[in-house]
Amino acid sequence: PAHRTISEHFRLVASFSPNPRRRASRPPAPLTTTVLYTYAERRLQRCTMRAYATLALAALLASLHNGVDAFSPSANTRSGKAVLNNLREMRMTGAGGAATPDQNYVEGVNIGPPPDLPSLLLHNRIVYIGMPLVPAVTELVIAELLYLNYEDQSKPVTMYINSSGTTAQGQSVGFETEAFAIADVMKYIRPPVNTVAIGQAFGAAAMILSQGQKGGRAALPNATIMLNQCRSQAQGQASDIAIRAREVAHNRRTSCELIAQATGKPLSVVMDDCQRVKYLQPDEAVEYGLIDRVIRKEAISPLMKPSFMAQL
Repeated sequence: PAHRTISEHFRLVASFSPNPRRRASRPPAPLTTTVLYTYAERRLQRCTMRAYATLALAALLASLHNGVDAFSPSANTRSGKAVLNNLREMRMTGAGGAATPDQNYVEGVNIGPPPDLPSLLLHNRIVYIGMPLVPAVTELVIAELLYLNYEDQSKPVTMYINSSGTTAQGQSVGFETEAFAIADVMKYIRPPVNTVAIGQAFGAAAMILSQGQKGGRAALPNATIMLNQCRSQAQGQASDIAIRAREVAHNRRTSCELIAQATGKPLSVVMDDCQRVKYLQPDEAVEYGLIDRVIRKEAISPLMKPSFMAQL
């Protein structure tokens, strides 16, 4: 009954016995794990019996309505499929109960809320870098690239870059090794990675932009690309600063080597350009060799429905 409390239910289960004489004479047993499991098992059996009763009642009504046995081979018709959809809908709504307001059912299929945008982009093989290259961003980008590699090694991956590199508001917030990790994974995976600069691609982000597939590196008309040299975050004793300075010089040379390989320019030219800040507009970046083309409005293909929505 509804007026009984949980404790009273526990006492009834604990004092249950097939022999009514022993049940009447024996005092209530203490609440133990076995008693709780017994109570949970009995509740589960009741719920299962109710579900079977609901399905049996629905099948009986369907057979009376259609004039055939709902479980016979002849039920696999249009009306039989409608009955199955109704049963599936009853199961999803809690054995005939009302559906919750945030759930939509189309022919018995639960259509929930749309996925979050990063998941929708990832499903369409799009990786977006919209923050400075801090460890959390690098971890997410590498995980997405590895996932897309093992999902399908033939379809290309598109990486949109709108990042200030390892700096934010003129302050260094990350290490150049974050950009090296992304560049190495881009070359490690089998699918070609096309890069597109939107907004800004500064410093290490410009290096990642240049590491895209040859012929697939692009920028939008109002994007800005900047080359610069690494910043040092060294603090402490003079010996520690000297060690860090050597590491920064090594990272700077590695970054310039990657850019030189991608652009086809001599290493000395790239290192000279990175001595000071060098801004490049999209057309200038094409001439420099960082990208291959500028995506104009007339070159943008008509938008198509994402594959995720098509599957829904």
